[in-house]
Amino acid sequence: MEGPGLMAAMLTLEEAQERLLALAPLGTVEQVAVDEIPPWRYLAGDRQALRTQPPANLSAMDGYAICGAGPWRKVGESRAGTPFAGTLEPGQCTRISTGAHMPRGADRVLIQENAALDGDHVRLADGEALPEPQRHVRPRGFDFTEGGIVLASGVRLGPAQLALALASGHGRLSVRRPPRIAVLDSGDELARDPAECGPDLIPASNGAMISAMLRPLVGEVTRLGPVPDDEAALAQALAKAEDCDILITSGGASVGDHDLIQHALTEWGADLAFWKVAIKPGKPLMVATRGEQVIVGLPGNPVSSFVTCFLFALPLVRAALGAADPLPLPQHVPAGEDLPEVGLRREFLRGVSDGKTVRRASSQDSSALLALASANCLIDRGAYSAATSKGDKVPVYYLQNG
Repeated sequence: MEGPGLMAAMLTLEEAQERLLALAPLGTVEQVAVDEIPPWRYLAGDRQALRTQPPANLSAMDGYAICGAGPWRKVGESRAGTPFAGTLEPGQCTRISTGAHMPRGADRVLIQENAALDGDHVRLADGEALPEPQRHVRPRGFDFTEGGIVLASGVRLGPAQLALALASGHGRLSVRRPPRIAVLDSGDELARDPAECGPDLIPASNGAMISAMLRPLVGEVTRLGPVPDDEAALAQALAKAEDCDILITSGGASVGDHDLIQHALTEWGADLAFWKVAIKPGKPLMVATRGEQVIVGLPGNPVSSFVTCFLFALPLVRAALGAADPLPLPQHVPAGEDLPEVGLRREFLRGVSDGKTVRRASSQDSSALLALASANCLIDRGAYSAATSKGDKVPVYYLQNG
């Protein structure tokens, strides 16, 4: 039975996340070629532009760079990469393509749809007005200028950021080495081979699930389980985690007769940092340290393990990679159904959203993998929340963006 006294002994989600992220083992900084940077890397240190973009006034459209009120005599062409070398006088123009340098003397572009041609002479097409000064011109430096900050430390280096790095003159960027991660799932009831699973066992799925969640961030995850609830077996598995930066365990983190992870970690030399968070599912979350190593003990129920990995393990890895904002960000989506009031613990309901509304998945049981696999988001329901009516907006964490 949960009551105010028990709840006072638990950390809130924010308190637990803050304490965990403060322990993140930052990787060493290395220089990597921009076109070789893998997904889920974050910039280590601000980057200034080494050049100005655009480097000159450029045309934003195909047409004619004009000088004066017209009509105009065409005296040349300015192509992208091959500027017109001369200077335009009033009554002159050049053919110009998108991205080409504006010739000296030209201050606007007459787009080709608004131009009428007669040999080398150009005039406004019937009914068209003279463009305003600087019309269809991209001025020098409107995107960024040399010396300005173009990428801030901790930003995720996605496709657009990599393009910006190259455009601003950087062929290599500083990123942090990804942490070495090991995953250990434990329990006497776990069968390593799902095809050889007797009626008293269940297939070991948590280790594969957690590894699949972590692998996109780091590229490689070491699997150490499943391991039975046996002190010698756990000690042998932990010995293989000597060189990891982050160890994620699943199962056995509570204090039952067969929950041996905490004791095994203590024997291994780890110190408990905190235990129990006021969330549902996922209350038995445990965090420990062993020197610079960080251990995150996730609950054994698969949904609890998934939710706590999403809320804690993934942010920890992002922080170790140098992310400025390692925590997932919620979106507010109208509820597609009435949602009941919430009790003492903050709840994360498995949800299904079509982008317009969100509803609960078919089951909220912490062992229901079918419902978890059908969910694409978590609905965040704060402790003591009142019942929510259909149409009211609720915070939602989309799992594919986690």
